[in-house]
Amino acid sequence: MNNPLDKATSKAPATMGEGCLSRYDPDDLDSDDGTEFPGAAELWEQEQRKSESSEE
Repeated sequence: MNNPLDKATSKAPATMGEGCLSRYDPDDLDSDDGTEFPGAAELWEQEQRKSESSEE
């Protein structure tokens, strides 16, 4: 039987460690991987102000 994951177009980066200590291998990551979001703090503050104004 063929592995259905062989048809996937994207693959997770390599990991190191096991169980709770498992994490992505930094040597396998490049600029396309990661979660950099420079506007996150500003967006969070904006959403908090919306939430506070709707509670009043």
